[in-house]
Amino acid sequence: MKTLWCKTPVLLVLAVGLVANQAMALESPAGKTVLVVSGDITQTNVGDEAHFDMAMLASLEQGEIVTQTPWHEGKVSFSGPLGVALLAEVGAQGSDLRVTALNDYAADVPASDFAEHGVVLATHKDGEPMSIREQGPLFIVYPFDDNPDLLTETYLTRSVWQVAAIDVYDN
Repeated sequence: MKTLWCKTPVLLVLAVGLVANQAMALESPAGKTVLVVSGDITQTNVGDEAHFDMAMLASLEQGEIVTQTPWHEGKVSFSGPLGVALLAEVGAQGSDLRVTALNDYAADVPASDFAEHGVVLATHKDGEPMSIREQGPLFIVYPFDDNPDLLTETYLTRSVWQVAAIDVYDN
């Protein structure tokens, strides 16, 4: 029993060290920062925020949604990191997201939307990178054609384009 007590603090210190190390596990962006994630997250790389460049976003699990939107003509293929992959990468702990665009437009999005609807943070439209002029560099896209119930004002306002920041919080 005495041996167990001697090993337990050592194991506890190792476990705490691993958890502390994970809090700074994200690499720093090598390129221009295009997305800043803040708030209730455990993985950071610049202070208490997670900064991402396009290469970092491209390294996350990718998804594709082919759908019509009110802002485009006909069906469009949107691709980019899955929202759930981004939230996992930053260790998001909150239930809600405040998504802010380059022009300061902001929308509150339940984090559960990302998993329930397979939301993509589109970086490409029809295989081409999305410029700021074309609603990029990031555009939250829902699968409207797969689920017509999403074509409501609620989900349309959550479809933020020119995304620059996401704040994770609990409502």
